[in-house]
Amino acid sequence: MEYIFTLKYRLHEYDGNDQALLDRLFEAGCDDALPGIGRTGRLALEFSREAESGQQALESAIADVRRALDHAELIEVLPDYVGLTDIADHVGMSRQNLRKIALNHAATFPAAVHEGNPSLWHLADVLRWLHEQGYAVDASTLEISAVAREFNIAMQARRLPADRSGELEALMA
Repeated sequence: MEYIFTLKYRLHEYDGNDQALLDRLFEAGCDDALPGIGRTGRLALEFSREAESGQQALESAIADVRRALDHAELIEVLPDYVGLTDIADHVGMSRQNLRKIALNHAATFPAAVHEGNPSLWHLADVLRWLHEQGYAVDASTLEISAVAREFNIAMQARRLPADRSGELEALMA
């Protein structure tokens, strides 16, 4: 199956030679990625990778990037955090229609991870809910967004001091 996802990196040792960077990525197996170097020291790679599972696609891409750029720090995996417009685009409906569905099913619609302007959800949570309600959802997008969510949560958890992690776990138990 084909999985489409984006990996965002911070480049700690970036010398500004874009072509050399792109050559290393290509040689390491990232020939199925569209690179974006918008900000100095940042790199985004949009992959379109064939794999047996979303997890395999994501893990193999991360390993390929690591071979090319061993000092790069993975900072975000997409698709994950999304607003209503992004979700609506993924399922082929208008933002207004999706908003109406969310309001009409407020008790069961997934909770936003950030409520504000804009509110943000984990894409996998909303796609899973929509699928359970009978809406057409692309299986590969649902799968890759669930794996992206796992990676992002794991990266955030690694930033916590070990003692604090245990305290928080005890509070939430």
